[in-house]
Amino acid sequence: MQIIPSFDLMDGRLVRLRQGDFEQKTEYPNDPVALAKELEAAGIRRLHIVDLDGARQGRPAHLHILEQIAVQTRLEIDYGGGLRSIPALRQVWDAGAHMFSVGSVAVLAPDEFSAWVERFGADRFLVSADVRNRKIAVHGWQEQTDMHLFDLIKRLLELGVRDISVTDIARDGELSGPAIELYKDILKNFPDIRLVASGGISSVADLEELQAIGCAGALVGKAFFEGFIPMKYFRIHSKTREEDS
Repeated sequence: MQIIPSFDLMDGRLVRLRQGDFEQKTEYPNDPVALAKELEAAGIRRLHIVDLDGARQGRPAHLHILEQIAVQTRLEIDYGGGLRSIPALRQVWDAGAHMFSVGSVAVLAPDEFSAWVERFGADRFLVSADVRNRKIAVHGWQEQTDMHLFDLIKRLLELGVRDISVTDIARDGELSGPAIELYKDILKNFPDIRLVASGGISSVADLEELQAIGCAGALVGKAFFEGFIPMKYFRIHSKTREEDS
């Protein structure tokens, strides 16, 4: 299982939002590029970047940070926020992203998303499904839909998209533990997806449990920035992975 640190960017700084609320923001002093280099040295191979300003403005706003990280590390970066057109996807691609992280468009504009997949390839997309009671929320969790999570997954699999991140909104930023039962149910019904767990992760034990049930990845944000999952764990995890391989 890949441990994937999540960098949420606002005004060029690292922040965390509580349950997606821009008014409940915590800022962290770390320089994003320097921290990305530290994480790579500790054995991390992948990074998740959420461009919060881009999400609000409707276009990518932190391409300069993406480009610096891509040039100065070998991290595989998936980037989301403000990706609403093929030109925006091309900008992010040219700046060094390996994957596009998208959410609302996959739910609300399936024909457009299908065209994106045809243009760039299904393996270039990580679709973020944010759920309340297994129903999808969009537009930064502000709008609730009637679409069931499983219906979205079925649609994505038909397009060949297998990389799916699922966030239980009620757990995000709460350090209350991941939605283990939800993830078990997803993997039972859709064993072929590459499921990335997101939200509520608070400890190394949470990561180990997610790995045990078959998750392909786990996004870590607040738990890492506030020291619940220390940098040294990444080094230990990386060495164990290399020894196993």
